[in-house]
Formats: sequence, structure tokens, C-alpha cells
Amino acid sequence: MAAASLVALPSQAQAAPNFKAPFACGQRWTYSHHSAEVRRALDFVRADGGVTNGAPVLASAAGTATRYSQPSGAGNYIVIDHGGGWRTYYFHLASYSVPSGAWVAQGQQIGTTGSTGNSSGPHIHYEQLYNGVGQNIRINGVALSYPSSYNQAYLTSDNGCAGGSSFMTWGSGVRVRADAYLSSPVVTTLAGPTAVTVVCQKQGDTVSAEGYTNNWWSRLRDQGGYVSNIYIDHPSAQLPGVPIC
Repeated sequence: MAAASLVALPSQAQAAPNFKAPFACGQRWTYSHHSAEVRRALDFVRADGGVTNGAPVLASAAGTATRYSQPSGAGNYIVIDHGGGWRTYYFHLASYSVPSGAWVAQGQQIGTTGSTGNSSGPHIHYEQLYNGVGQNIRINGVALSYPSSYNQAYLTSDNGCAGGSSFMTWGSGVRVRADAYLSSPVVTTLAGPTAVTVVCQKQGDTVSAEGYTNNWWSRLRDQGGYVSNIYIDHPSAQLPGVPIC
């Protein structure tokens, strides 16, 4: 369906939720659109070295979740009613994480990524509808592009990043990078020991310092990037109580 064929929205549609990515904080996914789709869906797969299959699927805005199953098409899927005519759809789930009729918060896990139904591989099929009409998808108020194949456009999630666990770093001149790799661009540098809020962690490049090695990295909420866990002042390589990105 071409964008030009979308029904014009009335003025009250300006109150649309501030939708966030349907996957976890700090994760980077690539997406594409199939021209045969009836609605303005985007399909997401991971592009940060993580595994797509089984990855948490998150509510992109708060609302009431309803579970459905369509083995010949959407597979296991959830629809979230956000009120005001707005709904989001999440197809091909491997499993559900909430009961039908549950109220879910933005960033809450509603299922896991899979390939149920008519699907060629694990991915999140995601839609935003207004009064039953598929809309061009917007995340954080910004319209996404509609590439015809993966690895042309990418999206890093900030869904669920508001919380986090507090830690101190050690050392000076510690580089915070855009991703968990030594080749990733530096977004900022911590001049000395710094109080930081870690929202999630994942494995990346191995870093060595002071006789220790560690391949776990933490995503810092306020600095907007990753730092090697070797510079987090905690004895565990993988920080306890911190979710996986």
C-alpha cells in the first residue's frame, strides 16, 4: 500500500502516543518493508550481533494487550489498544509474556521474537494503526524510512531505558562508545571515577586492563553509549541484576 493511499488523519490524531521501538533498550535492529503488505508494516531483525530468535518484544506504548493466533498468517501475535483509536500489532511471536486483557506499560515485555505463522525467519513484524488504518511508523515522533531490504536502515532502542542500576566507574579517560566494540565511535570520555546508571549489558569486544579481561559491556543511560564492564567498579564480569540488552 503506497503512502499516498493512507487516509488523512483528523486533528485529534496529534495526540498519538510517543511510540518507542518494540525491542529492548540499547539494542540495534535493521528493518525493511515488503511491498505486498496490506498495511504499513515494518519487519525488524537484530543487527548488533545479538540473536533475533527469542529476543524480548516490548510494548511500544502503554495499553491493553490482547493475544491472537493465526497459524496460516500472523502466527502468535499481540495487539495493544492504546486508546484514542491507536493500536500496535506484533506478529510471529515465539511465545506470549502477558495474558490477554492485561494492561501493559511502555517497555514491558509482551512476548518473544519468533517465526510462527507465515514467516520465512525470526523477526518482529510491527504495525501502527489509527482507527484500523495502517500508518507510516513513527518512533519517538520521527518517521522511519521504508527500505525494501535489510541493512539499509537501522534503529537503536531507548525503550525501557528510564530505569537502571547505579554503579561507579574507576580509572581516568575511560571512553564511552556507540556500541560494545573497540571500533565503535567514541561518544564521550569519563575524566575520572564517575557515578553512572547502567540500563542493560551485553557481550562485545574483549578489553584488558590491570591484569583483567572482560567482554561484557554496559549501556549507560545518561551518556548514551557503552563502556566496558572492566571499568565498572564491581567484582563480577557480568553485573548482577542488570538485564541483557
